[in-house]
Amino acid sequence: MVAVKKKPLSSTAPAKRKKKIVGWREWVRLPGLKVKKIKAKLDTGARTSALHAFRVTPFTRDGASYVRFYVHPIQRKSTPEIKCVALLIDTRAVTDSGGRREERPVIRTLLKIGKSQYPIELTLTNRDVMGFRMLLGRQALRRRYLVDPARAFVIRKKAKKRKKARRA
Repeated sequence: MVAVKKKPLSSTAPAKRKKKIVGWREWVRLPGLKVKKIKAKLDTGARTSALHAFRVTPFTRDGASYVRFYVHPIQRKSTPEIKCVALLIDTRAVTDSGGRREERPVIRTLLKIGKSQYPIELTLTNRDVMGFRMLLGRQALRRRYLVDPARAFVIRKKAKKRKKARRA
């Protein structure tokens, strides 16, 4: 029988960045699209992220491809209506939850979730009949978050300092 010698834990090994816990749904912002608040479903089963968009119109400006579209950020409401313009980075065939393939425009924009912000890719599709106007897929979540399916709205904005009541 051969004895296996265990290596001691090295204190010089790079520390892994601790992932934040998020719920299965969270409030997020898309500042590049002027969307101040939209409820997103965090879906680890979906590879790509999707944003509800309608009246999607591709156009060219100065030799670059862009897309103009409108967003209804609030579930089951047709107001407000936000007009957006973004650089078109790709068009991809995406299989939806019903198994249907659809060609979708892809844009890159800044996602703000709590205090964190970073660029993500979003496919544009009409999600009027879906429960959420935005879906955050695993590419947008990887290496940053762990999704707790038993919790919702875990990420909060910085708490406002409460003024202490002064006694006279």
